[in-house]
Amino acid sequence: MVLDPGDRSLPTGFVPETPEGRPVAPKDAATVVLVRDGAAGPEVFLQKRVAEMAFAAGMTVFPGGGVDPRDADVSVAWHGPGPDWWAQRFGCTPQVARALVCAAVRETFEESGVLLAGPDDTTLVGDTGHYAGERAGLVARDLSLAEFLAGERLVLRADLLRPWSNWVTPVGEPRRYDTRFFLAAMPTGQQADGGTSEAAAAYWATPQQALADCAEGRTRLLPPTRVTLEELAEHRSASAALAAERTLSKIIPKLVQRDGRWHVLLPGEPGFEEAR
Repeated sequence: MVLDPGDRSLPTGFVPETPEGRPVAPKDAATVVLVRDGAAGPEVFLQKRVAEMAFAAGMTVFPGGGVDPRDADVSVAWHGPGPDWWAQRFGCTPQVARALVCAAVRETFEESGVLLAGPDDTTLVGDTGHYAGERAGLVARDLSLAEFLAGERLVLRADLLRPWSNWVTPVGEPRRYDTRFFLAAMPTGQQADGGTSEAAAAYWATPQQALADCAEGRTRLLPPTRVTLEELAEHRSASAALAAERTLSKIIPKLVQRDGRWHVLLPGEPGFEEAR
């Protein structure tokens, strides 16, 4: 699902691929919004996905991806709010919550080289370049997050993540994800990169600039990315965004046809309740 810049209409000729029978069950996924303070205010780390991707090809997104079954491994050394706390925030079981937090840390490392883990409960690793082999092993699924952290004697820092939102792909889509969005401050001493085969480009931008790029046709954003940028644009600093109190509920957009084109409706917008 791709929004044209400046409105909520889908590209001309777009027709939802409605699967036969029951709607496709969404898969659990995690997305992490890395934030830091820049000269013009808070900045977020963005990646433009390669055109060959099966999902969100060519879109500008935050790092993230689907949950691996091994992300639920209870042997992961963990510091911060436990699975029960995350389960309450995201409305899921503690097992799923554990997997989501681990997926958030793993996917962020795989896609950007940023590792939210350290040798103990109070420190983080610095330069992550010497973990290049382990990063490749995670991407290839030859190595699980639990195996990586245990081998390097690292502790997952769940205390550095903040729950932000929960988006679910519309019912009529053939690929559906139940994605929990996390917010995290960019760790001091580390560098976010585009060292993943899934990204054609990677960069930092203020939310305002990222939204302007979309409005002027330089990038394309999925609805969750756009709305998240709009929300972050309201904060004057990274710390203010991280301290924001968030009430989470599942956001499931709807697709409606108007004047021969399909449009995206979000909960609370006119016509949403009436739309099928």
